[in-house]
Amino acid sequence: MAQSAVADDVFHALSNSTRRKVLEQLSLGPATVSELAAPFDMKLPSFVQHLSVLEQSRLVKSKKRGRVRTYEIAPKRFKVAEHWLTEQRQLWEARLDRFDEYVKQLEERESKS
Repeated sequence: MAQSAVADDVFHALSNSTRRKVLEQLSLGPATVSELAAPFDMKLPSFVQHLSVLEQSRLVKSKKRGRVRTYEIAPKRFKVAEHWLTEQRQLWEARLDRFDEYVKQLEERESKS
């Protein structure tokens, strides 16, 4: 999968507050579907769809033991979002540095005249 498609999947998964809260919960450690669903006021099939989006984006992985499915964070894909955000921050910092330099040049010209 192309890097931009991977980033699209990751940011799509992160765009929903329920999924972000699930990730926050999983940052404390692995949890079963029922443990993850407990804080949310929604039907289990709807909640499982959120887990499916997270798993398809590979932000989480699951394993099934008997009838119990347990989810945990898969940290590798978070690097995709981190890398994209770092690139954007560097781009904007460079633009702001050039703008700052331009403003300083204008101030110097104005003070000389």
